[in-house]
Amino acid sequence: MLAMVHFTPLFGAVLVCWIFSVCVHEFAHAVVAYCGGDRSVREKGYLSFNPFAYVHPVTSILIPAAFLAMGGLPLPGGAVSINTAALRSRHWSALVSAAGPVSNFLLFLVIAWVLHPSTGLVDPGVWEQPNWARVLGAMAVLEILSVFLNLIPVPPLDGFGIIEPYLGREARQAAARLGWGGLLLLFMAFRYVDGLQEGLHRLVDMTMDALGLPFEITWRQFNVVFFGESE
Repeated sequence: MLAMVHFTPLFGAVLVCWIFSVCVHEFAHAVVAYCGGDRSVREKGYLSFNPFAYVHPVTSILIPAAFLAMGGLPLPGGAVSINTAALRSRHWSALVSAAGPVSNFLLFLVIAWVLHPSTGLVDPGVWEQPNWARVLGAMAVLEILSVFLNLIPVPPLDGFGIIEPYLGREARQAAARLGWGGLLLLFMAFRYVDGLQEGLHRLVDMTMDALGLPFEITWRQFNVVFFGESE
């Protein structure tokens, strides 16, 4: 994933789709938090699909800029501020964190259905796919990658948020001190620890295979959109 990105109209289309996906992800956090008792999310403007409501200096600006500087994918993220003290229970807190990855997985399933060979909308045997299929193929990869990455139990990712309510005070305090440093450590691990990126790719491939999505309409289109490659 750390290769030179090609900025093309296809990349622009995927970027727009990704921003919508980020809005869905953050909206899912907010609506579950609202149901769980945190009414402040309405006042903060989170119960909408307005991307500006979810802009965060780290996930929306700093991280994409760092990835761009390294030749990676400069895709922005978002964040919502949840008042966990207002939630009815620790179970609701875990559900709030889980809502984001669940929303990405549901989006992935919708895209997978559209792309599945059984629908007849896309022919995996055709080398030059229509642009809409290329965009959806790239988005399918991004959505399932987002699910697996977000479920890693490292703060401040959602995977950690799911288990955090059930941890002891010392563990929660240590996570709070680590803060956004957890993302930096995770990034360094994926960059320098052999096998991590390959393992993540294998998880994605296993999921695609289980759903009957061929490489030709997923990873190949991802490579075409971002790197100008067809192999």
